[in-house]
Amino acid sequence: MWQYQVLKTGFFRADGGAMFGMIPQRVWQRRYRADAANRCILAMNCLLLWNDTRVILLDTGVGTKDLGVLSSYHFRDTEDIAAGVRKARFAPEQVTDVVLSHLHFDHCGGCTHKDRAGKLLVTFPQAMHWVGESQFTNYLSPHTLEKSSYRPADFMPVAESGRMTLLRDDSELYPGLRVSLHDGHTPGQIVVAFKASAGTVVFPGDVIPTKAHWSGEWISAYDTHPLESFDAKAALKQQLKKENAAVVFYHDAYTEMYDPRLLKK
Repeated sequence: MWQYQVLKTGFFRADGGAMFGMIPQRVWQRRYRADAANRCILAMNCLLLWNDTRVILLDTGVGTKDLGVLSSYHFRDTEDIAAGVRKARFAPEQVTDVVLSHLHFDHCGGCTHKDRAGKLLVTFPQAMHWVGESQFTNYLSPHTLEKSSYRPADFMPVAESGRMTLLRDDSELYPGLRVSLHDGHTPGQIVVAFKASAGTVVFPGDVIPTKAHWSGEWISAYDTHPLESFDAKAALKQQLKKENAAVVFYHDAYTEMYDPRLLKK
């Protein structure tokens, strides 16, 4: 069994129309709040897992470096993921694995940081970083519409250090911890499912970014292939139902964890 803790790494604002795509504002605002400028507050809820032999991070937040160039997102309360790991009573050097749902800046920015001299360093130098192979290919050569979501400084130092393993297929990384690959939001996104004392817990990343996105047709305009997003979400919901799994939402600022058995749809 895995023990786990949610690590909150900050919040930012995104346009509600972008977050909910074709869903009318009067409808989506019943499920998710927005400010007067039609912006939704989004969280960056990472997960720390551990057992007797492994200490694993699921996503790393945006980090704290070079946020000025992302000022339009109005990041606030950002915390370096290493600080969260220390608060959980682990040293960054004890982290054995970092599983990245995908390489957009708000999910992997904490993989690197800058020291006082401004030198770029890998935050978890002893950890193996797991990434979907098609996601890494996309990261290296993204479509123009997705290019702004990737920053070389966030992950290239990790890749160049040799601390990266690319995943081609669904697999069990370790006993009681499985990963599956999903397209739609971006190619090769990783979803993690693990066994905890109370049952299975799933970390769906941006396949289902908030509780409000549970319905199949509620698809973000940030998704590069919405039809694939619909199919990926449907398949994942079937898995959640089959396993009576709980869900930790990465971006939901109001519902950190939810049991899908209580959802009506």
